[in-house]
Amino acid sequence: MSAITKQALRQSVHALRQRQDQPAYINRSYQIQQRLLSCDLFRRAGTLGLYSPIRGEVATDLLCEEALRRGKRVCFPRVAGSGMSFCRIAGPADLQPGAFGVLEPGSACEMLPLAAFDLLVMPGVAFDKDGRRLGYGQGFYDRYLSERPAGLVCVGLSFDFQIVAQIPAEEHDQPLDYIVTDSRVIPCREGVTGST
Repeated sequence: MSAITKQALRQSVHALRQRQDQPAYINRSYQIQQRLLSCDLFRRAGTLGLYSPIRGEVATDLLCEEALRRGKRVCFPRVAGSGMSFCRIAGPADLQPGAFGVLEPGSACEMLPLAAFDLLVMPGVAFDKDGRRLGYGQGFYDRYLSERPAGLVCVGLSFDFQIVAQIPAEEHDQPLDYIVTDSRVIPCREGVTGST
């Protein structure tokens, strides 16, 4: 699939996200977050990475609130140049506008190494059932996960309409273990099972 086709896919799915009215967006985001909250992989995670949604991405506010309430270490990405790191927050007040206008942890927040994470929750423009994810083309997550530890579980949050038949794989792409949508949990590869 050519870069033009990837761009067309981005535009098509992004347009679907933008067409959601606010009540539908809030309701679907809530359903997706509740579905992940009910999974063992969330319950077992002591340290997790979330994201600040932009451009109609699935919200993460409920996940953040519940993880903090349960005493988990919660981190959000901070972008510097072409790199990204995850920094621990004590609460949403620690997030401030950063790169691309996305809310990210302030400079006083503690950076945690990738090896510290049990669960990384990721956004995307489109996903397929094999765990391939189409982002905005900047490659931040793929670079960050290039030395992904074996025990780290990566989960994509997606509205049902963001699931497509196939996204072309490239050598540097980092696959997801699960995709959580408003109607289901999709295990993406061998070795991960059910909606646990």
